[in-house]
Amino acid sequence: MTSRDSRTVGVSYVMPVLNEVRDIRSAVESLIAQDHEGPFEVILALGPSIDGTDEVVAEMAALDDRIRSIPNPVGSTPAGLNVAILASQYPVTVRVDAHSVLPRDYTRIAVETLLRSGADNVGGIMHAEGRTPFEKAVARAYGSRVGLGGTPHHVGGKEGPAETAYLGVFQRHRLIEVGLFDENIKRGQDWELNRRLRATGGTVWFTPELTVTYRPRPSLKKLVRQFVATGIWRGELVRRFAFSNSLRYLVPPVMVLGVGLGLVVGLVGVVGAVLGTGLAWLLVGFAVPAVYALFVVAATVTSARAEDAPTKLWFLVVLPCIHFGWGLGFVAGFSKLTKNITEHVGR
Repeated sequence: MTSRDSRTVGVSYVMPVLNEVRDIRSAVESLIAQDHEGPFEVILALGPSIDGTDEVVAEMAALDDRIRSIPNPVGSTPAGLNVAILASQYPVTVRVDAHSVLPRDYTRIAVETLLRSGADNVGGIMHAEGRTPFEKAVARAYGSRVGLGGTPHHVGGKEGPAETAYLGVFQRHRLIEVGLFDENIKRGQDWELNRRLRATGGTVWFTPELTVTYRPRPSLKKLVRQFVATGIWRGELVRRFAFSNSLRYLVPPVMVLGVGLGLVVGLVGVVGAVLGTGLAWLLVGFAVPAVYALFVVAATVTSARAEDAPTKLWFLVVLPCIHFGWGLGFVAGFSKLTKNITEHVGR
C-alpha cells in the first residue's frame, strides 16, 4: 500500500465489552466520528454483562449497520479480541477499549504511520482523564513517572520501535500469523502478543502523534483490584519470559518487600527496646517505610501540584494503592502463590 492508499484502506475496530454501561456509548461514538475516509466496521464482543450494557449496544447497532455485536461467552479480554478479529473483514485491525475515547484523527494518523513505518503494530499515548477528584488523582498517577514508571505510552517520548504499545493498530494478517492473543493470559496479553510479533521479525512502533483518552476506574476498590490483577499477571509473565521483560517491572515488588521487611525489623526493634534485649538498634528498619512515605508526599507536592485539594488528598491514597497492589500482585504471581491465576482479570 502507498500513503495515498492509507486514506481509503478499510479498518475494523474490535472491542471486548463487559459491564461497561457507563462508558460504552462515548467509546463507540468516538469511532463513528473518525475522519478516516476508508470503510470501517465496529465489532463489539459482548461478555455476560449484568449492568445493561447489552441493551445500550443493541440500541446503537439498530441505528447504524456498521456496528455489530458478537457473543463472547468466556467474557475475558483476549477471548473477546480474538472472536472479534476473526469476525472482521478489513486489513487493518484497530483495538479499542471500552474505557477509551479516540480523538477524531486517531485512525487516519495510525494507518498512515502503520504503512509509512512498515510496522506490524502502531500505538501511542494513553492519556488518562478523570471526571471526579478520585479519578483525576488516578489519571495524574497514570501520567507521571512516579505512578507507572514513565513508559512512553504513559508519558510520551520519541517516535520509533517499542517494546509494546497501548491498544494497537495492527496489520490483521500478522495477528493471524502469530496466533492472535493468548487466551490463557488474562492481563498483559498485549505485551505478550507484541513479544511474538517482534520475535517473528516484526516491529512494534510508538508515535506520540496518537493520543487516546482513557477513563480510570471509578472507585478505590476497582482500582486496587485492577492493579493486583495486573501485578499478578506481570509476575507470571516475568516468570515465563524472564529475559523479555524490562527491569522496571521489578521496582514495585522490590519496594513492597523492602517496606515490609523494614516494618518487621522495626517492630522487632520496638520489642527489643521494651524488653531491653539489646535489639533496639533494629528500630532503624522503620527508615525504609519512612522514606517511602516521604516519597509519596514529595510526589504529591510535585506531580499533583496543579490539582485541587480533594484530588491531591486522593493522590496520597491512590499512589501507594497502585504501588502496593501491583507489587503484592507481582510477588504472588511470580511465586505462584495464587491458586487459579486465570480468575484474576481486574474487572
